[in-house]
Amino acid sequence: MNNSAATLQPDSSTHGPYVLAGPAPRPAPGTLPLRGDLAHVALAGRYFVPHYAVPQPRAVLTGGATLHDAPSESAPAIRDLAEGESFEVLDITGAWAWGCLSLDGPVGYIRLDLLEAIP
Repeated sequence: MNNSAATLQPDSSTHGPYVLAGPAPRPAPGTLPLRGDLAHVALAGRYFVPHYAVPQPRAVLTGGATLHDAPSESAPAIRDLAEGESFEVLDITGAWAWGCLSLDGPVGYIRLDLLEAIP
């Protein structure tokens, strides 16, 4: 996974409202829903990545779930989520969903079978 992203800076020139101003300072891992290939759509004006995703709200099923920093049960746990807690899915890979609790994080992976769509 490429962890580079560029920041978009306002520009008053005639070339448009934003210019690529070089590498952006990277936020601490797991704090913003931002990867080298994908970001939460709300970050579109702040970070440049190839794709932006509109979050798909999900709720944690009975028994709760663990948010991991990688798509594996053996990956370090970030935190436990309670039954009914909301999770914003931004990407699905196999049996895992990558997303966030909110735009301000935390960000990580949850087993997809522990989430249900919010009507």
